[in-house]
Amino acid sequence: MPIQTAADSISNSAGSPYGFKNRIINGAMVIDQRNAGASVTPASSAYTLDRWQAVLNVASKFSVQQSSTTATGFSKSLVATSTSAYSIGASEYCLLQQSIEGFNIADLGWGTANAQTVTLSFQVRSSLTGTFGGVISNSNFSRCYPFTYTISSANTYESKTVTIAGDTSGTWDTTNGAGILVSFSLGSGSTVSGTAGAWSSTLYTSATGATSVVGTNGATLYITGVQLEKGTQATAFDYRPVGAELVLCQRYFTKSQSWAGAVGSTEGQGLIAWYAVTTAVAAGWASHKVSMRTQPTITIYKQDGTINATNRFIDGAAVTGTTTCPEPGIEGFRYVSNASSGFTAGTYYQFYYTASAEL
Repeated sequence: MPIQTAADSISNSAGSPYGFKNRIINGAMVIDQRNAGASVTPASSAYTLDRWQAVLNVASKFSVQQSSTTATGFSKSLVATSTSAYSIGASEYCLLQQSIEGFNIADLGWGTANAQTVTLSFQVRSSLTGTFGGVISNSNFSRCYPFTYTISSANTYESKTVTIAGDTSGTWDTTNGAGILVSFSLGSGSTVSGTAGAWSSTLYTSATGATSVVGTNGATLYITGVQLEKGTQATAFDYRPVGAELVLCQRYFTKSQSWAGAVGSTEGQGLIAWYAVTTAVAAGWASHKVSMRTQPTITIYKQDGTINATNRFIDGAAVTGTTTCPEPGIEGFRYVSNASSGFTAGTYYQFYYTASAEL
C-alpha cells in the first residue's frame, strides 16, 4: 500500500478526488484567526476572516464579521454590513478580496495562448436585491474581468455561478506572489466599473450598474461556499478537513495564541518563553506552526495583549511594534532583548506574537 503524505491528505480532501480543485482558501469562512468571530470595521488592505482582505479607498463604510447565518451545508459565512447610506464617488470602491498565490494557478496558463477557462461559484444572501458585481484581476489590476450576479429574493441564500474565459494577455504571477485576485464589490464608482463579461486593461473593481451595498444603511451581504476551479462547469464545493484548511491559512498568517484567541487579546494566549542569560540579555527562538509563504512581518505582544514596543530586539535590530524577521524567517525567528538591566539571570520571560506573510 502506498504511503500517504501530508500533502496528499490536503489534496485528497473530502469531495476532492482531483487534487486542489478549489483554488480559494477558506471559501467556507470557517477560519477566523485574527478576530475569533468579532465584528471589525476594516481599514484598507486589512484582513478580516482568514485570506479575505478588505480593499477600499474610502474609510469606515462597512463592517465584516464571521456569521452563523449561512447556506444549507455550511456552518459559517462572512457578512459585510453597511455602516451608513453612502453615495459612492466615481473613483471610489469597497471590495472583499482574496489573492490566490501564483503557484496555485500556474496550471491555468493565463497570459498565454493556452489560457484555461475557470468557474467561480458561491452562495450569497443580501438584504437588497438586484444586480451585484465583482472582478477577476491580476495583481496590479492591469487585466480585469468584471462580472455580475443577480440576487432575486432578499434575505435568502442563492447559488451563483460565473464562468470566465482564461485571459491570453497580461502578466500573471506563477510563483509565490499574487496570481489571481477574486473580488466582490460592496460599492464601486462609475470610473472603476466596466462592461461585464469581457477582459480589459483598465482598472475596474466591478461591473457597470452594480448595486452598491454601502449605499443603504444597514444593508448586508453574506457569502460562503466560494470556489474557483478549472473548467466550464461548477462542481460540488470542495470541503477540506478544518485542520487542513487551517494549515493552508497559516502559510499566510499564524499566531502563537490558540485559534480561539483574537489577535491582541489575552484569551487562550500561547506564550513563548525567552530566557535571561544575564540581567541585561534575554534571548530565545520561536518556531512558526507551518513554513510560511515568505519572510513574515512579526508583531510581538506582552501578556496583557498590548504590543511590546520597548526594550526588545530581534537579531540585534531595534523594534518598535513590528519588524520583518530575519532568516530563516519562514520557519521562525530569533529574538534578543536590549534592556540595560532588569532581568533576573536564569529566569524565563514570556510573550506572544503574530506573523503575517499575506499576499
